[in-house]
Amino acid sequence: MNPPRRHGQTASPASPALPSPTAEEQAHHDKLTQRLREEIAAAGGEISFDRFMELALYAPGLGYYAAGKHKFGERGDFITAPELGPLFARCLARPCQSLLAELGGGDILEAGAGSGVLAADLLLELETLGQLPERYLILELSAELRAQQNETLRYKASHLLNRVQWLDAMPTGFRGMVLANELLDAMPVTRFRVTEIGVNESFVGCENESFVWREKPASASVLARVEPLGLAAGYTSEINLRAEAWVRSVADSLKQGAMLLIDYGFPRAEFYHPQRALGTLMCHYRHHAHDDPLRLVGLQDITAHVDFSAIAEAGAGLALAGYTSQAAFLLGGGLEQIMAASDPNDARAHLALTQQIKKLTLPHEMGELYKVIALGRGVREPLPGFTLQDRRGRL
Repeated sequence: MNPPRRHGQTASPASPALPSPTAEEQAHHDKLTQRLREEIAAAGGEISFDRFMELALYAPGLGYYAAGKHKFGERGDFITAPELGPLFARCLARPCQSLLAELGGGDILEAGAGSGVLAADLLLELETLGQLPERYLILELSAELRAQQNETLRYKASHLLNRVQWLDAMPTGFRGMVLANELLDAMPVTRFRVTEIGVNESFVGCENESFVWREKPASASVLARVEPLGLAAGYTSEINLRAEAWVRSVADSLKQGAMLLIDYGFPRAEFYHPQRALGTLMCHYRHHAHDDPLRLVGLQDITAHVDFSAIAEAGAGLALAGYTSQAAFLLGGGLEQIMAASDPNDARAHLALTQQIKKLTLPHEMGELYKVIALGRGVREPLPGFTLQDRRGRL
């Protein structure tokens, strides 16, 4: 079983032929490659894959998310749900409206806001629903993405831009809704392989000007996570310790409200299924998917699927307020009502809406692979979106 991929990608075998980088892209790749080689040399010949992935994605001015390459939509490397159209945001507005109404106000904080299109469409829909947040906070570390988000908001919702603030860190005593769509999958992961005599952790070194895989016996903390899984020799996979730490930090900052996380992944029993013995690590470059993160550094996205059982455990202290598929969440969040209100005589708009629904909800598209989990504190009402299907028992 091959690991599923981000929506809109062309499935590719290992080490496939990929589009050639432009001269500008190649120069950027070469700079980051040199930065990685220097760090590997300084570390004695190898660095953990977790660190390699961190630099490949987030090295200041050079990493994939820290540089100026267009990433989202048809002109980028992959398409996320908000890029398909406003339907995703319109459905997401219902749980936000419900929560803000229950709290008597509050803020929305979006972590990793991508192109800014979700922020713009969500604010516009909440305005229509009469439940705008006091502030729309965006937690974004990339200066390039901040600029893109600002441009999108000015274009689509300029009259609401005064409510938007960009943050460098999670605020304390937060009250409201924390949103993260396809954020956890882009956090650096620890990669491991089970052997006949134990568990090894993956490292990256250099040979003949290329990056290569290396292994060392896993640390005690990794062993403690892997050994109880009872995996067979040869099994390779990931643990997202950074995502778990991030959830804990948000939980510590959440005074009252909820955290709504949307991503592709599985409960632990499915994540470490025997048929998923090669792990879930995937890369995305110009709408091609492949599984070699040591290529095209700085030019491609690197992702791993989410273990939602681990995310639920990381939110200890918060109530597990819901867990379901994206399709069930959107259907429970007003999708049918939005579709019913669409005018079939406006053929172009109606067709566009229908296409969005198919992409977002069909099982072979985004409907089943993508999951939604809610963790809350001091919230009584169940959030819209989780009433149709309750999968919390699978975690």
